[in-house]
Amino acid sequence: MFKRIELVVLAACAFAAADAAWSADRSAPARTAAVAGIGRSATPAEIRAWDIDVRPDFQGLPRGSGTVAHGQDIWEGKCASCHGTFGESNEVFTPMIGGTTKDDIRTGRVAALTNNSAPQRTTMMKISTVSTLWDYIHRAMPWNAPRSLGTDEVYAVVAYILNMADVLPDDFTLSDRNMAEAQARLPNRNGMTRDHGLWDVHGKPDVRSVACMKDCPVTDKISSELPAAARGANGNPADQTRAFGETRAINLAASDQAVPASAPSPAPAKSDAKLDQLALAASSGCMACHAVNNKIVGPAFKEIAEKYKGTSDAESYLIAKIKAGGSGVWGAVPMPPQSHVADADVAAIARWISAIAP
Repeated sequence: MFKRIELVVLAACAFAAADAAWSADRSAPARTAAVAGIGRSATPAEIRAWDIDVRPDFQGLPRGSGTVAHGQDIWEGKCASCHGTFGESNEVFTPMIGGTTKDDIRTGRVAALTNNSAPQRTTMMKISTVSTLWDYIHRAMPWNAPRSLGTDEVYAVVAYILNMADVLPDDFTLSDRNMAEAQARLPNRNGMTRDHGLWDVHGKPDVRSVACMKDCPVTDKISSELPAAARGANGNPADQTRAFGETRAINLAASDQAVPASAPSPAPAKSDAKLDQLALAASSGCMACHAVNNKIVGPAFKEIAEKYKGTSDAESYLIAKIKAGGSGVWGAVPMPPQSHVADADVAAIARWISAIAP
């Protein structure tokens, strides 16, 4: 097992070195494959599609800008349902804002990271480069529709996050031209170390750590997993797994409660209308915040059905609610408007939810 780990680390170091060397000159012509008969050179369009990373020195940052005010509008519509209205988050996701002070902004080092005075480490406490925040939001957010934000929208959301952390003022417009100003005020900008092989491509890779590799017990048991008693605290983890990318989640509905949901479930048979509608809800992004029987971020579908059982206009009300979003009925956490879901699909989902109640 440890040989495999060492190989992975060596591969990561080699990749970092190659990536750094390649990134040093993005204008260099495409290289022809060194081994004949294996693969082909990537086209310029393919390179542009993958070449979206942004480095700490801001290389790779696209031109654009966004205001704090615009970022607030986007946040409330697409981000607050998971991360909280003020970045305080909810029971599923950890907080983004909090734990930093004006003195941290002045020194560039978050004191709470060393004296453990904060009850929980937030994103703004740990992050050392604004480019990391921009890059992650650009490639992975929102949760149910990654890569759907435009360049200016990403700038706006980053500006609003930094504004909530008192890094940027209310009237600030963040852009590729002034991101260095935001970086100079980041609370933990001096908290990152570069003294390791993955940063310095000429340094020695840390793959022979005596403290880590000496007298280690050898086992084939996976130890990084939730205790069985805690797995269902927020519903079935398999229902909360995004239906794209490599994922791992325990399916508590399975007989042995240990079926990995590593890929999207196959499409249900058309003869089972209930399964069809459940799959439709999952593919529409509903299952990221809801489950059938358990509360996650939002209420369980069964709770919604029970609340409006016997109401004559329940189905039309749910259609309007799904399309418009909102908050206050089930708590303070807002549901963003589901404008990406087709009207016919919204109607089918609302009809299915209404029929869940006995």
